[in-house]
Amino acid sequence: MRVKDVKKVVLAYSGGLDTSVILKWLQTTYRCEVVTFTADLGQGEELGPARDKALLLGIKPENIFIDDLRETFVKDFVFPMFRANALYEGMYLLGTSIARPLIAQRQIEIAEQVGADAVAHGATGKGNDQVRFEIGYYALKPDVKVIAPWREWDLTSRTALIAFAEQHQIPIAKDKRGEAPFSVDANLLHSSSEGKILEEPWDAADEMVWQRTISPTEAPDKVTEITIEFERGDAVGINGERLSPATLLTKLNALGKENGIGRLDLVENRFVGMKSRGCYETPGGTILYVAHRAMESITLDREAAHLKDSLMPRYAEIIYNGFWFSPERRMLQALIDESQKSVTGTVRLKLYKGNTIVSGRQSPNSLYSMKHVTFEDDQGAYDQFDAQGFIKLNALRLRLGAMAGRKGGAL
Repeated sequence: MRVKDVKKVVLAYSGGLDTSVILKWLQTTYRCEVVTFTADLGQGEELGPARDKALLLGIKPENIFIDDLRETFVKDFVFPMFRANALYEGMYLLGTSIARPLIAQRQIEIAEQVGADAVAHGATGKGNDQVRFEIGYYALKPDVKVIAPWREWDLTSRTALIAFAEQHQIPIAKDKRGEAPFSVDANLLHSSSEGKILEEPWDAADEMVWQRTISPTEAPDKVTEITIEFERGDAVGINGERLSPATLLTKLNALGKENGIGRLDLVENRFVGMKSRGCYETPGGTILYVAHRAMESITLDREAAHLKDSLMPRYAEIIYNGFWFSPERRMLQALIDESQKSVTGTVRLKLYKGNTIVSGRQSPNSLYSMKHVTFEDDQGAYDQFDAQGFIKLNALRLRLGAMAGRKGGAL
């Protein structure tokens, strides 16, 4: 991209060292007007300093956007994903992945609003986030210019970043001058830690890595019992109290934290091809995942549930790889949402030392029939003799194979 081609850029800005250096680098390299966008996704950090630093670096007040997107994040991104019970590689609840499309969406909205012709992000050229951001940008504004400083500049070390910051009078917090032991990304759904001291997969993560949960061994030696109410696949209340999406997840996070729930140490396959090790904390999301599956267990038809489960890995991969705005994700979402029409009711859970234990579930749409399943006299609800024909018909192909000499499943 020719430097003169960019007139105004919207930067995804946190106010930290990296994005502050990026802000000044954009001004000095591209000689363009910079608009900053900071999203409050429940990361737990004060956002006022981001505004102050942007002003200090010469950004006009009207070009500073700080948006509280917590309710939008949970309602329109987290909850639709949880309707699918999405787990990447069978374990990861996609906490970072699901935040990127919302940030990209809002960046493009701001770009349209202020007449910017470019957007920029602080993701590195080794990770998944560059893909997630940029695929989102292009899906929403095909002609947008994208600037990814980590793929362009020669500031290849923390020492170089600090030297650049000092050269351009960018304030550096004292705790940022030393080498950070690992990097952290956080939002209302989760916290992710990776890199540096976590790069060796054999080395156990130090306790300081876990910032959103207490250790299960240190959790109270008592059970916390809660109920979660669902309507059409989405959680709407806890212990009978109706809550907004973000408020509900915040409360589940607190319950999960104090009971040591939601830790995951994972080596995963990045979209760009390499394996990486991440330590994830998803306290409220872990509780929600278990509760939602319990709610589905009595409300979903068997074949509908099994079809949905068979599609889940593909759905999770789509989100992990950054294709939230793709036609295939929307197609799968329509199917998933259709399956949730009857997923209404209440789940009772026991939280104890890292465990989320289902102890009860009920629904006005329950498919569970006590009359049919009882070990006592069912008064003719189910004719057990019918099972004989059912078994023989299902065994027919195996019997024919055995008659032909193909015993034991030989082809």
